Amino acid sequence: MGILDFLSGQFIDVIHWTDDTRDTMVWRFERHGHEIKYGAKLTVREGQAAVFVHEGQLADVFTPGMYMLETNNMPILTTLQHWDHGFKSPFKSEIYFVNTTRFTDLKWGTKNPIMCRDPEFGPVRLRAFGTYATRVADPGKFLLEIVGTDGEFTADEISFQIRNVIVQSFSRIIAGSGIPVLDMAANTDELGKMVAAELTKVVADYGLSIPEFYIENISLPPAVEEALDKRTSRGLAGNLDEHMKWSTAEALSKGGAMSEGMGAGLGMGMGMAMGGAARAGGVAGPWGAAPAGTGMAPPSPPPPPTEKVWHIAVNGATQGPFSRATMGQKAGAGEVTRETLVWTAGQDGWVKAEDTDLATLFTVMPPPPPPGV
Repeated sequence: MGILDFLSGQFIDVIHWTDDTRDTMVWRFERHGHEIKYGAKLTVREGQAAVFVHEGQLADVFTPGMYMLETNNMPILTTLQHWDHGFKSPFKSEIYFVNTTRFTDLKWGTKNPIMCRDPEFGPVRLRAFGTYATRVADPGKFLLEIVGTDGEFTADEISFQIRNVIVQSFSRIIAGSGIPVLDMAANTDELGKMVAAELTKVVADYGLSIPEFYIENISLPPAVEEALDKRTSRGLAGNLDEHMKWSTAEALSKGGAMSEGMGAGLGMGMGMAMGGAARAGGVAGPWGAAPAGTGMAPPSPPPPPTEKVWHIAVNGATQGPFSRATMGQKAGAGEVTRETLVWTAGQDGWVKAEDTDLATLFTVMPPPPPPGV
């Protein structure tokens, strides 16, 4: 060390830190040989804390303000070292500045899907992501547990560990919440508070806190989302027969020349089908009855009508779907009554069973038993 370096170290007696970064959590004040002059001025700004380490031991934590590093305002330090030489010599210590402001817009997300049991869909896999904020709540504990002797510690160095804690806590809370998947979007605020409270208990051991936690999205696998979209479309369609008629009329009314061609083709196809049916079965058409013995096969019968399936509401939960035969068995067993709320595709909301096609299940009563012999 040159004489100029030694002298500059002796005369610099103002210790402070101005942070020009956005992610530095801890910064160590660098002095040659860690020699801090007795009586030096320590300035701690708002949003900071200064941790004084002497001979490897945490001596004191300074909150915002200006301090003279003397024994009369450092009672802890006086118990660690006896001051000699008239309290005028430099002492070898370290000062770490800790940023106590919030570090915001930190990202978190689930790498792998979380298995949950949904009351309506059964086992489902969920993914989620969002943001959170963290801050140093206990500078001394944070320095001892996390930073150690690192001269410059950034938020990225701890964010990976925090993300692991977040995913673990989020998975446990979301799996045990019992909230249906379709209702999670309306409860993200409540879930975020529950996760933040759980996280604060864990990261408190690091001297940190999680003042903010946000869930931006909770999603299902693409195949499940596609199935939900189809189910929603069926619900919006209502009566499928009426929906098909409307779709056909809408297609014919659009496209100009294209729709005319489609209409002509559709008309020709219908005419050919009607002619074939008349010739094969002797049905009279616009041209008269079809001649017998033409050898043409009769047209295939139309497909049978689609059977309705029913859902029932029991104690706030949805059960089903059930066929009409199953509903008849449940009615006979007393599991479905006239007052039971039921729903089927094309129906506008939940209604009582007696107000639907199921009413006949309750009007057919068995005859009275024969008298005893």
